[in-house]
Amino acid sequence: MKIFIILFVCFFSSVAGSICGIGGGVIIKPALDAANMMDVASVSFLSGCTVLSMSAVSLYKNLKNEDNNDFHKAFASILTVGSILGGIIGKSAFQLLLDISEIKSKAGAIQAAVLLLLTAGTMAYELKKETITTKNIENKLVVFFIGCLLGILSAFLGIGGGPINLIALFYLFSMRTKEAALYSIYIILFSQIASLLYSICTGNVPPFSVGILALMIGCGITGGLTGSAISRKMNHKMVDQLFTGLMVLMIFINLYNIFRCL
Repeated sequence: MKIFIILFVCFFSSVAGSICGIGGGVIIKPALDAANMMDVASVSFLSGCTVLSMSAVSLYKNLKNEDNNDFHKAFASILTVGSILGGIIGKSAFQLLLDISEIKSKAGAIQAAVLLLLTAGTMAYELKKETITTKNIENKLVVFFIGCLLGILSAFLGIGGGPINLIALFYLFSMRTKEAALYSIYIILFSQIASLLYSICTGNVPPFSVGILALMIGCGITGGLTGSAISRKMNHKMVDQLFTGLMVLMIFINLYNIFRCL
């Protein structure tokens, strides 16, 4: 029963994450924490690996799509370099949190609380976005620091990127939903690569089942491919509706995790 729950969560999350550009980890991480099937460090690591596989195949499929010919690789690369640095910083911060014995047991609650605040803020923005005047930042240094901040949050929370990527891209660069989703997946891919390499190089890879990792990566790949195929048949309004529904679900799951861990 345990393995079926994990596979369902990973596949569903990867499909939804590929469509909305939220990476899937924003669902995988809190959902598996709520199921209390493994420790918080293992969940963060496995979630990151799943998101990495999903984002790789999803980005590949989306960039082959002729509708995405206006994808600006130079802009995406600046964001990516920032997200790589941020991924290393975020993973370091999470490891520091685990190393502080007095609050190690509360690490899951801290992650859930931060994610809850980000998700609630995202939800508020989504509901009011038609009345919000967006920006169109072009300064390369500012773009780099934005990518760095997004990478920090991604790696620290073990979610791959989540809704905060989309809101940043919506507001700071005046992107529409499907366009922002593509850039978000680009950021997620490289921040997770940096996070994974940091864990390996510093010897901070938590204990995990190789079999479960392989199955989760498999779900990430198939979910990414499925989500990319579905995304091409959806318009911006449909993606917005799915995104809003996922945010409501995440708010309730994170509230549960906060009270469960305290």
